Amino acid sequence: MRIREIQHPARVVPLAFLITILIGTGLLMLPISRPDAVSAPWIVALFTSVSAVCVTGLITVDTGTYWSPFGQWVIMALFQVGGFGMMTAATLLGLMVNRSFRLRTRLTAQAETHTLGIGEVSSVARLVLFVTLIVEGIAALALIVRLRTGYELPWAEAAWSGLFHAVSAFNNAGFSIHADSLMRYASDGFLLTPIMLAILIGGLGFPVLHDLRRKLRSPHHWSVHTKLTLVGTGVLLAGGTIILLAFEWSNPRTLGPMAVADKVLSAIFASVSARTAGFNSVDIGALTHESLGLHYLLMFIGGGSAGTAGGVKVGTAMILVMLVIAEIRGRMDTEAFGRRISHSAQRQAITVLVLGSAVVVLGTVFILHTTRIATDRVIFEVVSAFGTVGLSTGITAELPASAQLILALLMYIGRVGTITLAASLALGEHRMPFRYPEEHPVVG
Repeated sequence: MRIREIQHPARVVPLAFLITILIGTGLLMLPISRPDAVSAPWIVALFTSVSAVCVTGLITVDTGTYWSPFGQWVIMALFQVGGFGMMTAATLLGLMVNRSFRLRTRLTAQAETHTLGIGEVSSVARLVLFVTLIVEGIAALALIVRLRTGYELPWAEAAWSGLFHAVSAFNNAGFSIHADSLMRYASDGFLLTPIMLAILIGGLGFPVLHDLRRKLRSPHHWSVHTKLTLVGTGVLLAGGTIILLAFEWSNPRTLGPMAVADKVLSAIFASVSARTAGFNSVDIGALTHESLGLHYLLMFIGGGSAGTAGGVKVGTAMILVMLVIAEIRGRMDTEAFGRRISHSAQRQAITVLVLGSAVVVLGTVFILHTTRIATDRVIFEVVSAFGTVGLSTGITAELPASAQLILALLMYIGRVGTITLAASLALGEHRMPFRYPEEHPVVG
């Protein structure tokens, strides 16, 4: 393979994530990463590293007790790097050293940030850094104050817990130093609210934040991508909340025993977190089958493009919805907010959906072959891994090593992106100098 092909942005992004995963695995295998100074098994270290770098949150061991403070710092650094974006970080480093970018550096950053123009990479990179520091800082401060005043934790403990959960929330990582995630805070709106806001901001995607920053006072000038993402996010959050309330209202193992206000809070939090954040304030394993089915959809769709969220992305789902509406109406063009959606965007959306669905199906089949765990639990775990969500019904640690490796691969594919991964394997894309005669095969 030629050096030029290796340096292609479509291959640099997956390779950068892979190298970071291997570094994280090595650090977590060090005796200093364990409280008992005993090296962690390679499968545990690898799975945790993949989950952290891919900002997923699936775990096979308890983060708060299995890993030492050093190990927890390593995990937080890994999901910070993963969420921030390997190529975005490289762009920032280049910006600090030299404000004049080489074309390849800009293209590499563009592959990760999904910016529409090469000239916008510097601006987006600054926004990434600014938003990351501001949101994580404010969220951490709010959590620290609440943990200190509301739960009387020592300042040092409150500071660490607040910082860890704030960084995890903004990066949609889902890691918690508590064995029950955030179930102990299920009725605490003062603590869950900053976490939800951090999740939403990180999950919108930096292109949307960039657009909002420049045109905050003129919504009619927002790009179609921004409008689709905001509308889709609102529909998913509201719909998820209402459906969860309907299915879990009387469930004695989840929302049943709660006061009305707490039920609403928990349903909102579950709807927010299901779209790749991975925290839970109720027992996921106790959800009804209907709620698990809803989670399949929310986890698979995920959040906004080029943010800290995973999934096939809200924009992808919205483009497909617009495509279906146009087809039902018999229109040649797919339209949204007074604009035509390009055919290339429609093809990309269909490709992402098909590849994502295929990955989920194959992953489910392989894991079912290795275990006798109920099918719905396995599907939940697979979709959670591919969507880099991190929610689990509690079966992750029970899975054999082969199944855990499959989940690790799903997390990697979900974070790198099906389109980027496919492009990295086939860089020979070129325009054909001719077109074949057209036919219309029977559909349906």
